Amino acid sequence: MSIINPSGALKIMLAGHCDEIGFMVKDIDSDGYIRVEKLGGISHKPALGMKVDILGDKETITGVFGVNAEHQGGASDSFSFSDLFIDCGASSREEIEKFISIGDTAVYHRSPELLFGNKISGRGLDNRTGAFIAAETIKRLKGRVFPASVAAVSTVNEETNMGGAYYAGAAVQPDLAIVIDVTFAYDYPGSNKNRQPDVKLGGGPVLAVGPPVNKKASRLLKDTAEKLEMNVQYELTPRHTGTDADKIRYTGSGIATVNVSLPLRYMHSPVETASLDDIENVINLLVSYIEGLKDSTRFQPLILD
Repeated sequence: MSIINPSGALKIMLAGHCDEIGFMVKDIDSDGYIRVEKLGGISHKPALGMKVDILGDKETITGVFGVNAEHQGGASDSFSFSDLFIDCGASSREEIEKFISIGDTAVYHRSPELLFGNKISGRGLDNRTGAFIAAETIKRLKGRVFPASVAAVSTVNEETNMGGAYYAGAAVQPDLAIVIDVTFAYDYPGSNKNRQPDVKLGGGPVLAVGPPVNKKASRLLKDTAEKLEMNVQYELTPRHTGTDADKIRYTGSGIATVNVSLPLRYMHSPVETASLDDIENVINLLVSYIEGLKDSTRFQPLILD
């Protein structure tokens, strides 16, 4: 956590989660092959043939998800998560258990890549981009004059139980929590089957619209974007946001929340793809928004004297 201007009259919390989807070791067979369970909303379909890093207590071990060769029948069209296994090259359980234990976690072994159009692809952009944006926003605000106290937090467990969001909200007790996460882009083939509002990479920050989102804060974000002549996009959150905001807003006596999201392609895969221009625009929007807040700014729908 990082805090600037701690004595400010208005308390703002920027929250981005730093955890990612992955795998958990659940079994090691006698030949040293490793079976895993889901850790977060991860699909088994992209895993075939991928490298993984198993984060053991003693050291990190690299392995591969084994897959039968196509001319030997390949993977069944109906293969399931339980069919996955990791091959670390070990020849027995005893050999690999020197480094790996039941309950250890694993993530894809994947380096980020720069693509055409100032785009980046890799694993864990959901949501290390959000944690980066929170950190970079508070970094740029440092030394500037504005009335708000700002805390930037990097939360954990968003992909599983949102425990980090609850503890961050309880510790900071902000007047407003700005949750920075990713959202679905619908600008690639076959992606918008449910006719959601068009969201695309390079189209600008995405503002959530719906009952969980504080209307005053959302309107001020929109006004700030208009002053910056910055394009924004919208996502619908009619019931919940699917982000840390869903836990933060129920913390204590209730915390006003608003979501600012980054468009993302191929969510929860090892090739998540985002626009560096969108990242910069989200940072600029948040910096300008916070600078424009006043001592008298309140987010409650009704204040009684």
